[in-house]
Amino acid sequence: MSAHPNALSTEKAKKSKTLKVVSDQTSTSAAPADLSKIAPELSGMLRVLTCGSVDDGKSTLIGRLLWDATDLYDDQRETLERGKKVDGGNPDFSLLMDGLVAEREQGITIDIAWRYFDTATRRIVVIDSPGHEQYTRNMASGASHADVAILLIDARHGIKKQTRRHAAILDLVGVKRVILVVNKMDLVDWSESAFRKIEADFETFSWRFGFWEATAIPTAAVSGDNVASASQHMPWYTGPTLLQYLEQLPSRVTEPTGPFRFPVQTVLRDSRNDFRGLAGTVSGGSVRVGETVVDALSKRTAKVLRIATMNGDLEQASQGQAVAIQLDIDIDVARGAVLSKADARPTVARVIETRMVWLSETAFDPRGSYLLRTATDLTPVSNLKIRALLDLETLETHPSEVCSTNDIAISEIALGRATALDTFGEAPETGSFMLVDAITGATIAGGIVTNAKPEAAEADENTFVLKRAVLERGLNSDLGDRPETQAEFRRRANEVALILRAAGINVEIETPPDYSI
Repeated sequence: MSAHPNALSTEKAKKSKTLKVVSDQTSTSAAPADLSKIAPELSGMLRVLTCGSVDDGKSTLIGRLLWDATDLYDDQRETLERGKKVDGGNPDFSLLMDGLVAEREQGITIDIAWRYFDTATRRIVVIDSPGHEQYTRNMASGASHADVAILLIDARHGIKKQTRRHAAILDLVGVKRVILVVNKMDLVDWSESAFRKIEADFETFSWRFGFWEATAIPTAAVSGDNVASASQHMPWYTGPTLLQYLEQLPSRVTEPTGPFRFPVQTVLRDSRNDFRGLAGTVSGGSVRVGETVVDALSKRTAKVLRIATMNGDLEQASQGQAVAIQLDIDIDVARGAVLSKADARPTVARVIETRMVWLSETAFDPRGSYLLRTATDLTPVSNLKIRALLDLETLETHPSEVCSTNDIAISEIALGRATALDTFGEAPETGSFMLVDAITGATIAGGIVTNAKPEAAEADENTFVLKRAVLERGLNSDLGDRPETQAEFRRRANEVALILRAAGINVEIETPPDYSI
């Protein structure tokens, strides 16, 4: 995207990725199936999250966009036209997004609503998230799928604490493009000064985050001003409408970045055709047939012999593609392993520093039993310490040893065994995680890795060390010491550690120098 004449020109903009604050000078919570297969002729599918404080008009904004820019069924239009009218005698466009009965009754968004529509050039998937603070976890879930976020605010009230919380979560999950939609401009008499003040406030705090682009657009969702059509009430704004801006944004999947990472999901075998493939999705970079890859934990290497898919073999697999990789040597890896290239490996981590949003309604308990869930792995947590919390008013961090629902915390996590991880900035998929309750399996927090350390934390007197020699004599005595059985050795050891952690026992798995377990 070319630089806009009103792009900021500060020292901070000289970073490798330039943040641009651009204004006007130029129903179900589960992700739907792959919509690109429904209309393959449309390229560059864009997933758009809507977020912001409650009652700022998110559902109305997207409803208006659907009304103006898409071919709704006649019965949908008739139903809205016969229904209740809102300001100016317009239909209640929010009903196109508020899918749950509870949402219609309360007039709020509770769950994440998925809708899609086609423009002349692309398919746009809208992820409408709730604004209430109590449903922040739903917003965070939706944000993890988004290419761009529409951060909506009421022109009368400006930026709120919830606006800052949502911006921090967008940064946390790696959304790099944000559109600040200043809605309800009709209620401030289409005031340019009101818009400029909000734009400036947004510019000031958005520098704290890793956004590449941050765009401000004034709108009135009910009347449709600057939604799909240019506003006649704000001649001082000559920039793009919301729809125009969305049409020219790149999608996340068109931007493969970072080193090659392949978290192994499962192992596929076909004895009749002598096939053993490692199945998963390429989470970063790319790999070609003939290239050498390495398993981060075992350090074993092999060459890529074949890249298989349901639609035939490939010469190269890139970020976002689900494939089965056959190697020329059957190195003994299983689910949870991460393949990379030898010159850019993930860290075999024992301690990680993180930023995370606490999603559980139960506050952090230092005696709690937690597990770390990454792309395809599940690792026992031997110790979790909260170091600081993000102040959503000042966006500064303050020391703390506690956190509760919706807090954004800085923490240090000691892992019960070595795990292949990256920092989020280097490889987002293998640098992010979910924290789950070891007993119930409930999601506790979601976060990113800011630093990964290979050195294990010093075990205290309350930590049980699961030693390799004990496993060899007991549970794993039938496996022997053969290299081809090491994946099963690791799997059994990890299952024991998970059971002990669920029972409330701090546990670490003894790791030899070659990380073979």
